[in-house]
Amino acid sequence: MSDAYRFLARSPHPVAQLARRAYRSAASLSLPAPRFVVRPLLTVFLAVRSVYYFLVRVLVCEPIFKAYCARYGRNLKTDVYVHWVQGRGEILIGDDVIVDGKCAFAFASRFSERAVLEIGDRTGIGDGCSFAVGKRISIGRDCRIAGGVHMFDSSGHPADPAARRAGESASPEDVRPIAIGDNVWIGRNALIFPGVSVGANSIISAGAVVTADVPADSVVAGNPARRISKLGG
Repeated sequence: MSDAYRFLARSPHPVAQLARRAYRSAASLSLPAPRFVVRPLLTVFLAVRSVYYFLVRVLVCEPIFKAYCARYGRNLKTDVYVHWVQGRGEILIGDDVIVDGKCAFAFASRFSERAVLEIGDRTGIGDGCSFAVGKRISIGRDCRIAGGVHMFDSSGHPADPAARRAGESASPEDVRPIAIGDNVWIGRNALIFPGVSVGANSIISAGAVVTADVPADSVVAGNPARRISKLGG
């Protein structure tokens, strides 16, 4: 097969040259698309696609995610993907919450008898967010969590080199809950480290690495995140 491929790709033989010309012609083929033909086709395609994804969301994705939740409120909405949930923990969700795209929720039951993720009313979670919960992560009401945000209340491995070399898990003291206040906006790809508390109304800039508490009404940015301005005056 490889010899035949090399012959067709490189040989000056007329048969190989003809095959290459035919391949290039087929690769560059573009048919005309009269609007009176393609516009109705596009309308039908969009209608079928909308109905299909509506049914997938309402009949498959949302029911599966709701089955994972220990409690959920009115109008919980997901996207057309099944979120990844791993381990045993409790997901508590308020009213009018959106968990968009495809997110990941991992619970480590060895750190707590009841690992909890709580999301308050009217909060939106963007595509690609992930939450690693050993004890508790709580997100307030009216929060906006952009795509790719990662929150973890445990680093997963011990800081002590000997313990890490021995393959031990993080100690319970290294697992510290995260608390996000009401009306917080967290930008894309931000990282929220164990033990962090973010005060109400604050903004975490895109890509920020938050390792320390954020006062209310603050804007933070950078790695490590630092306060760059105060909201409201």
